[in-house]
Amino acid sequence: MDSGNNKKGKFEAQALIHLDALHRTALRMTRNENEAEDLVQETFLKAYRFWDKFEEGSNCRAWLFKIMTNIFINNYRAKSRTPQVVDLQDVDDDFLFGQLSALGPAENPEQHFFAKVFDDDVKRAVEELPEDFRLVVVLSFLEGFSYQEIAEIAGLQIGTVKSRLHRGRKLLQKALWDYAVKNGFIKEAAK
Repeated sequence: MDSGNNKKGKFEAQALIHLDALHRTALRMTRNENEAEDLVQETFLKAYRFWDKFEEGSNCRAWLFKIMTNIFINNYRAKSRTPQVVDLQDVDDDFLFGQLSALGPAENPEQHFFAKVFDDDVKRAVEELPEDFRLVVVLSFLEGFSYQEIAEIAGLQIGTVKSRLHRGRKLLQKALWDYAVKNGFIKEAAK
């Protein structure tokens, strides 16, 4: 059994380094600064309390995100208003994806795109995604988690993660197309 100081030192070295990433994601999940801070604080309190359950050498970042996601789902989601309804028939499958892939040899065109244009309009577009889609988009595009890690963090099947990520991407594509053209990040094809 670790002494209190040893536990504290290990926790600080391995867990607290992820504070900024957790806060960014909490802010996108809750869309409220105070609730995001509360969510992160509750996450770290729970993580510290159960630090003896953390498997040394495993992915601490993913473990913390799973704790935070579970807290959010259990506490905050119940308070939210009626779920948003999205008519996926209105979202064109290849609306922006083809344009993004033409950006160049970037390994991941979505990350390339977000790196270039991530400002208030883009943040707003991400925040306006329905909650289920927003979570997987944030964990994938902004935090860089793999499908498997997202599935574990969110408690979903990999197929569900892929589906939600696909649908979330389509919704973002539609929301950001005009913005990207207006700011010269991509050129609109001749009609």
